[in-house]
Amino acid sequence: MITNISSVSIYVEDQNRAKAFWVEQVGFRLVRDVPMGPDGSWMEVAPPGGGTVLVLYPRTYMKNWDRMQPSIMFECADIRETYARMAANGVSFLDKPMSMKWGTFARFVDPDGYVHFLKERSQTKTP
Repeated sequence: MITNISSVSIYVEDQNRAKAFWVEQVGFRLVRDVPMGPDGSWMEVAPPGGGTVLVLYPRTYMKNWDRMQPSIMFECADIRETYARMAANGVSFLDKPMSMKWGTFARFVDPDGYVHFLKERSQTKTP
């Protein structure tokens, strides 16, 4: 039985720029940075206390990277506070937090143009 999501990979043009975005602007921590060759590393970042890591993988190492678009939804306890902090750190949001029947969310863009979702943790449990 699968018990956890280990990692999610996004394919980045510049690992240092991506690391700065995720660590300095979003507030993640650098988990691992292991050289894989002269122009790239196995680089993992994660939210503080988070178990799943985001792998910032060099595009040059992945054939057909442009056909592999991530769709990642990040969860937070207070979306308005998280939105305000991230926006103050220079993160570009496509919209302000919006309430829907399934929850409150906002969309933001990383330096490589990928759109990610920020969702407020639901107060009700689902089976």
